[in-house]
Amino acid sequence: MWQVLACGAVVFPGLFFAFRKVLPTVFKHWTDADVVLVSERLVSSIHALMATTAGVVIVSSCRGNIIYDRHWLTTYFVIWYGVPYMTYDIFAMYLSHYYRYHVKGHEDYKQHSLRTVNSFVRREFLLVLHHIALLTILLPITLFFRKDQGDFFIGCLFLTELSTPFVSLGKILIQLSLQDCWLHKANGGMVLVTFFVCRIALFPFMYWMYGRHYAIPIYGVPFHLPLATNLGSSCILAPQVYWFVLLCRKGYRLYRRSRVPPSPPDAAAGPKED
Repeated sequence: MWQVLACGAVVFPGLFFAFRKVLPTVFKHWTDADVVLVSERLVSSIHALMATTAGVVIVSSCRGNIIYDRHWLTTYFVIWYGVPYMTYDIFAMYLSHYYRYHVKGHEDYKQHSLRTVNSFVRREFLLVLHHIALLTILLPITLFFRKDQGDFFIGCLFLTELSTPFVSLGKILIQLSLQDCWLHKANGGMVLVTFFVCRIALFPFMYWMYGRHYAIPIYGVPFHLPLATNLGSSCILAPQVYWFVLLCRKGYRLYRRSRVPPSPPDAAAGPKED
């Protein structure tokens, strides 16, 4: 068991610290905050690609009987990489938060302390809660309470990570001062599409698949499932809807900004004196 956990516990922190060593040699003008942010995003994208690949394999292998079909990757990916990654990512997010304020010279961020940790938890409460919930809810369900059923649905949950590389790419493009290029605009569209499809529409799809298996209409599925299952789905879905609304608002602001014509240089400079 410990050897399995050590696999992800070595891979993700190892990649993070490797990127922290390599990036400053390529981008010499970057601050510690820049390096930590991009390193975190790169590792996050790697994990997301791994989780999405695992999800595709599991879903395609278990679609014959979505309740009883099994795939060994379901349990092992959660243990090998899911739990270590979520634990690592909380630490990486804290470091990104710390250095963002440290490089600005904030008095409280001259060194790590309980105050900086408390500030991080308050500012990133929803993300921290999301990670802790996955560690304390998804892991026990995957390992102990499923009665070897529902690998298909665990695979579907892995697919929620498909949007993460696009979110990370957007942050990296901004870091590279490429926020006005066509790639950033196209990536923004992919963020909205993949986030909606894989993090919101995925839940009605899973309910529909369950209803099709038992030959019941989709509106009857919630009454066919245990209350805990519906509550768990709602708890996972609710923050996704909140984040999607924030993404839409940000996208709309960027769209409006791009439609505003730039001011002429002479007008911006003001009238010249003779």
